[in-house]
Amino acid sequence: MDSNATPPLATGDRREAGELEIAIGRLARASVLVVGDVMLDRYFYGRVSRISPEAPVPVLSVDREVALPGGAGNVVRNLTALGAAVAFVSVVGDDQSGADLTGLVGGQLGVEPWLLVQGGRATTLKTRYVAQGQHLLRADQEEIVPIHPKLAERLLRIAGDAMAATSVTVLSDYGKGVLAEAVASRLVNLARQIGRPVIVDPRGVDYRCYAGADLIMPSAAELAGETGLPVESDAEVAIAAARLRQQHGFGAVLVLREGAAMTLLDGEGLRHFHPLQQEFADFTGLADSVVAVLAAALAVGVGLGDAAQLAALAGGLVSSRMGTAVAQPGELIAALRLLPEPPVAALLPDAG
Repeated sequence: MDSNATPPLATGDRREAGELEIAIGRLARASVLVVGDVMLDRYFYGRVSRISPEAPVPVLSVDREVALPGGAGNVVRNLTALGAAVAFVSVVGDDQSGADLTGLVGGQLGVEPWLLVQGGRATTLKTRYVAQGQHLLRADQEEIVPIHPKLAERLLRIAGDAMAATSVTVLSDYGKGVLAEAVASRLVNLARQIGRPVIVDPRGVDYRCYAGADLIMPSAAELAGETGLPVESDAEVAIAAARLRQQHGFGAVLVLREGAAMTLLDGEGLRHFHPLQQEFADFTGLADSVVAVLAAALAVGVGLGDAAQLAALAGGLVSSRMGTAVAQPGELIAALRLLPEPPVAALLPDAG
């Protein structure tokens, strides 16, 4: 991958809608490093027309089966849908799900995969059963423990080299162990040393390991859990986001809220973004789509406010579909044209 160093997140680069369309076209030039928990998402789609005689449960008549990279792998899928080049570093087990994931990830154009194998580790597998557009059941097989220390050191060496050759780093933490212990904090510190912005999609309620990241993306529930503050209203979200930003030295906080809405707090102030859609089918993979568009936009020099606007459009698009969907550039342009002017929400005073 070509080395395209990107300065720390620019917040003042406001564009008109036509310029944002041009920016969408430039997303294919982005180079992004993704490090995090990969998993295999397996879907069984079919119809339910009867109840089992063995127990009072529906019988799914399976029509088709789909297997996709999930977790951090879904961030990669969303980036490749934009045409971006991606370096992907993660860990799988020496099992069939790990082998399937290696093939699925490596088969995508523009991906440089580094899926390290840990012997005896179970690859996370999530199996979903869907009938007539409705989820019936999800069955998980996983091992939630930190990766082996020697493997963690190897991962850090590989990620460091890939970080230097890409423009933006994404830490996609699903709490399965790849970014556990000191791995996340060491990656953030390394990125700061070589001048690469870091975006974190976090898990849990202790964000000290991500301290110093340029942008963190908690859900409203995660924000409440981390800060101990209410997040029901816009004002409460603003106060909690300001607390979080100050506590851990984050450059910006992007809160994922109910109904695919988002609130961004950075050094310029507070902005709210709302999806165009009024009805939603599935919020699975929403954060993955948001972080992918954010990273790609920032990698090609789009300002943070405009990058968040494009990410909000992507979140709305994928949430209107069943399953882990991706947003295509043409769809983003079409959605952008439906936005009222101005294309980015007006700035409000900084809540901090």
